[in-house]
Amino acid sequence: MLHMMKLSVGSDSIESMAEWQRAQSGQRVDGRYYHLTRMWPKRGDEILAQGGSIYWVIQGVMLARQRIERFEPMEGADGIRRCAIFLDPEIVRVAATPRRPFQGWRYLDGADAPPDLRGDTGGDDLPPALRAALAEIGVR
Repeated sequence: MLHMMKLSVGSDSIESMAEWQRAQSGQRVDGRYYHLTRMWPKRGDEILAQGGSIYWVIQGVMLARQRIERFEPMEGADGIRRCAIFLDPEIVRVAATPRRPFQGWRYLDGADAPPDLRGDTGGDDLPPALRAALAEIGVR
């Protein structure tokens, strides 16, 4: 399975990212949030065919994912064509996995994707930096 990963710039938690998508971002079409990116994924068809997700890195830690519903061309306010990545509104928490900073987005092979967390995740109120430290020593 093929996925994407992206930094959630400006977010300090999963909750702040969800709030941004739900109420603060103007990036919506028919009530659906989309993430706008400059580059079109060359392997987009593969991601969609396999039910891929975008994995969100928040303050250096991969913490959540959202299933990618579709890619659509969209022209930015500056007249430049971009890629709108429409996402399922459900945000799924994943095992905290430290990631170094990167620009744009990256492909993520399914074998390298952290597992989903199910049920009581415990520690939801932990800051991302502490989650990263725990993940580095193998505590998930």
